[in-house]
Amino acid sequence: MSGDLPKIDVVLSEEDLMAKIDALADVLAPRLAGDWSAINILVGATPFTSDLMKALARRGIHPVLDALWLESYRDERESSGRVLVRADIVRSVRGRGVLIIDDVFDTGRTLAFARSHLMTKGAREVITVALARKPWAPKGEGDVDYHAFDAPGRFLVGYGMDDAGKYRGLPYIGALD
Repeated sequence: MSGDLPKIDVVLSEEDLMAKIDALADVLAPRLAGDWSAINILVGATPFTSDLMKALARRGIHPVLDALWLESYRDERESSGRVLVRADIVRSVRGRGVLIIDDVFDTGRTLAFARSHLMTKGAREVITVALARKPWAPKGEGDVDYHAFDAPGRFLVGYGMDDAGKYRGLPYIGALD
């Protein structure tokens, strides 16, 4: 049958994933008091953004949600090295704190671009959060501020992450080789 899944190893079950997002919300909530915007990096971070926003709401934190569609992978498994704005945010971030939400922190290019882009738009500060952090991702000044879990050095799919557009709907995080 052509609809059969390739061999996908489960890296993080749906239950473990939700527990990690809940723990992340505990850490983020005290930092996000006041006027904040949460910027979902489309398309891959959408499920993470949705669940993180719900976890923050349960803690009384309600940032203004917007989205920024950036592209650096197209349908490849490695970044092209260039970040392209496919669709910009709609709401002003001038004078607001901004939480950028991404799916995987890998090369650091996407978050560095998004941070600079939003600071240029007048954000008072920008903090970054990623669902997963790859082992080779930049450390130090170029690092992501917060992440839910340390990912293996494999290609991830599920929970918004894809392989040429497929497998985004899996409720867990899996890895392909």
